[in-house]
Amino acid sequence: MRKIRIMEHMSLDGVIESPGGKEDGDFKYAGWSMQYVDKVIGDGIVAAHGTGYDLLLGRRTYDGFAAYWPKAESGAIADGFNAATKYVATHRPESLEWGPAKDLGTDIIAGVRALKAQDGPELIIWGSPSITSLLLEQGLVDEVVLIVYPVLLGNGKRFFSDNVDASELALADTKAGESGAMINTYKYVGALSKAKN
Repeated sequence: MRKIRIMEHMSLDGVIESPGGKEDGDFKYAGWSMQYVDKVIGDGIVAAHGTGYDLLLGRRTYDGFAAYWPKAESGAIADGFNAATKYVATHRPESLEWGPAKDLGTDIIAGVRALKAQDGPELIIWGSPSITSLLLEQGLVDEVVLIVYPVLLGNGKRFFSDNVDASELALADTKAGESGAMINTYKYVGALSKAKN
């Protein structure tokens, strides 16, 4: 059975939109995370990917990545992203040119359940807030890695959705960079238990 890991660059107020730069879109603060990626954070992000994985992406994230990563300088992240099979939630499977790539089918949850049941490398999700919300809602996520930056952006696409059921996660690891950014790794526990009096 494959594990599913969500990884997100996130501001303190939960915004995940365009952390890397203009290649991510027209967000007013595009590139907001880059000044905080020091050696500890950079090495931690590489380590959090592991040695072999596939990507699980929404169509907009796939398109943004496809415009950038095939042309990026060789390195652990670029090489890993380019080699990974990309499983994409899309209504246009014929246009998945950055490969290897496969669509998840018309029922995203059924497609992800089938992938998770297979043997194979772990599945990593970057961006794709509509998919992350669905998978959290369905209890299909094993781990959440949040790279949290000391910024408040005020608006933008957010990681958290009002549709997600209350859940409990256990902190498995944390790393702090000199920049004030932190990498927090959480294991999914299950539904939130009621507080004890």
